[in-house]
Amino acid sequence: MTEDWLRHNRENWDDRVGVHAASDFYDLPGFRAGEDHLRPFEPEELGDVSGRRLLHLQCHMGQDTLCWARRGARVTGLDFSAQAVRTATGLAADTGLADRARFVVSDVYDAVAALGGERFDIVYTGLGALAWLPDLPRWAGVVAALLADGGTLYLVEFHPFTELLADDGASVVRDYFERQGQVYDHPYTYTDGPPLTRTTQVQWHHPLGEIVSALAGAGLRVDFLHEHATTTWARFPALERVSAREYRYRAGEPRVPLLFSLRATRPA
Repeated sequence: MTEDWLRHNRENWDDRVGVHAASDFYDLPGFRAGEDHLRPFEPEELGDVSGRRLLHLQCHMGQDTLCWARRGARVTGLDFSAQAVRTATGLAADTGLADRARFVVSDVYDAVAALGGERFDIVYTGLGALAWLPDLPRWAGVVAALLADGGTLYLVEFHPFTELLADDGASVVRDYFERQGQVYDHPYTYTDGPPLTRTTQVQWHHPLGEIVSALAGAGLRVDFLHEHATTTWARFPALERVSAREYRYRAGEPRVPLLFSLRATRPA
């Protein structure tokens, strides 16, 4: 595994920003017009965020961050891509949310210093974030340090079981317990759009038990862990679209968990 994983990943994500911003997948014009990018279960599980300080780690272009701002939170988005943060800052201005949203450039492991020791009522992490982090206990420690006493981590992620499945979603072809970082070289990102120029990336697979144990080890109390039968895109051929941003296995097909959500609290 390359020791330059952080540089490669940052360059790869810098390269993705322009492609993502122009893609139908992210649909920034629709977002500017008021489209909600959160999963339907998220506002119900997290509850009322009005007036609360919410930090979104690994926020990319900031749509999910700004969705929470639309619900009344005072939000901070943090991402290691300066290009993504510029796009997010522009979106905040375009949507009239600049007065309650700010975006900061930082690697997640350096977030405590980058935010000057500020603590938040809610730390939020969305889909596709954990695979880019090699050290989950260190990540969990950062989360705990960023939470105010009584504060909440709300994590929504792709279920690690889905990483084991073949491209057709019908068979298990990978080792669930493999922890070694994997180097990939993909010319395209996951959205529509042209090929990338910086294509090297490094990712890690984190089993569900590792995630929960890391949070418990950082002193957080897990309030719930929910597994969901829907996901946000047609990842496997057997999935069908059930709403604008929801896909699930067709009726009669055996189902597996596609997403999970977890809430944990820093004890007061």
